[in-house]
Amino acid sequence: MGMLARLLGNASETDVADVEAHLEQILAADEQVQRAFALIRDLLIFTDRRFILVDKQGMTGMKTEYHSIPYRAITRFSVETAGPTDLDSELRIWVSSSPAPIQKTFRRGSAIFEVQQALATYCR
Repeated sequence: MGMLARLLGNASETDVADVEAHLEQILAADEQVQRAFALIRDLLIFTDRRFILVDKQGMTGMKTEYHSIPYRAITRFSVETAGPTDLDSELRIWVSSSPAPIQKTFRRGSAIFEVQQALATYCR
């Protein structure tokens, strides 16, 4: 998917090498990115150790917040698919230290099930 699809809220799998280069200051010395998904300006990243949410903020996207979540801290997750009149699907991830879930919105037909499958794979 191209930039237009990302702007419309469609998630797409992203090249792991590009993500590793972008996160070289964040990753541990021997940590490797397994899968990564781009959603608008944000990234959902699965490494061999943790789940990282990269949240670009502001109009320019210069301010960035990195949420690092060990897989063992993810207590549950859910996917709500779009209905016939609803265009959005939602992914919710509950972390043991927070009562409210982390919530990401996806457009219909995007990679929400691939993200859910990656969560099921890494959160054992």
